Amino acid sequence: MAPSFHQLHIFYTVATKGSFSAAAQALHLSQPAVTMQIRALEEAFGTRLFHRSTKKVELSDAGRALLPHAEKSILLMRETSRVMSRFTHSLSGKLELGASLTFGEFVLPRILGEFGKEYPHIAISMTVMNTRQILDDVLGHKLTIGLVEAELDHPDLHIEPVLSDELKLILPAGHPLLDKPVIRFEDVTAYPFILREPGSGTRDVMEKELARCGHDPSRLRTAMEIANTGAIKSAVEAGYGLAIMSPASVRNEVALGLLAVRDIDGLAFKRHFYVIYLNSTLLPLPAVTFLTFLKERNPETWLT
Repeated sequence: MAPSFHQLHIFYTVATKGSFSAAAQALHLSQPAVTMQIRALEEAFGTRLFHRSTKKVELSDAGRALLPHAEKSILLMRETSRVMSRFTHSLSGKLELGASLTFGEFVLPRILGEFGKEYPHIAISMTVMNTRQILDDVLGHKLTIGLVEAELDHPDLHIEPVLSDELKLILPAGHPLLDKPVIRFEDVTAYPFILREPGSGTRDVMEKELARCGHDPSRLRTAMEIANTGAIKSAVEAGYGLAIMSPASVRNEVALGLLAVRDIDGLAFKRHFYVIYLNSTLLPLPAVTFLTFLKERNPETWLT
């Protein structure tokens, strides 16, 4: 009997995770179910694919030969789903994703509004939290897809940029710095600052750019650390301090004349928004359809 894609996927996950129990957790299967499928695959090929011991699982010579072909089959299935997602406008199902705070509060709702018009039968469930929480939930199999605003590096994750943005200095209307034709870092250190909490993508981007340009982030006079973008906007508007934020998040306040957006000379707080999911995951078609939608649209329209 020919091996099935399901069996090859299980084999690949066991091989990359290094154990049957870790593969079972990643695939949301019981360990006996994983063991049964590996045995069926070994019977189909007539050879052992793993050397098992009480401490570890290692690939046999046959297993090492099979591994690149199993990986190719997974990549082919992902590409097949991506291609076919263009033709699934009557697709139903559920799209579950997590988004970091700025992206989830001010960018993603506009994207999902357009997505919902094209795919009205897909139900959407979105969780908004900071980048570190999303990373933990994706790695812990609580979230299938995460959209985050800080560059990550993890061997178990597929990480792909989907959108770019640039953070700016946000000031209240009438602030003395607005009279300056050029605002420098030394100018802003004279005023209190409102920062995002440690672990947020926005703060990570800000601190890395300051360090890259030879500025010590600790020179900022931190008045508050706030985890909510709306609360930061209110605090800046009330005159408690300045902030570094996405212009997309203060669009309405700027239009009303309550806040102003400026550059800091020599600093460019550029960032990418990334989609993350586990390498071992075969995304459900609603998720693949959403990612295809993101890649094939003009992303700048969602940030202006």
